[in-house]
Amino acid sequence: MAQHQSAKKRIRRNERRRVMNHARISRIRTFVKKVELAIDSGDKEVAQAAFKAAQPEMQRGVTKGVLHRNTVSRKLSRLSARIKAISA
Repeated sequence: MAQHQSAKKRIRRNERRRVMNHARISRIRTFVKKVELAIDSGDKEVAQAAFKAAQPEMQRGVTKGVLHRNTVSRKLSRLSARIKAISA
């Protein structure tokens, strides 16, 4: 158990950040899931709309430090490629 005041404060701060980071990652996963469901249904317009909604949310995750920028770039690229392949 933490004894120093600074260590106790760090524990409180870490817990607040953990909750916020978890909520952000969960929100990003929900957006990605909506895009994947739209891709699976075969509706390109709905998939593009869902992708446009998911893209800034994923980029915000990079800005806030919960995801690595290369991970988000890879995921966006793969989703985009899958959307483009719908009409083909």
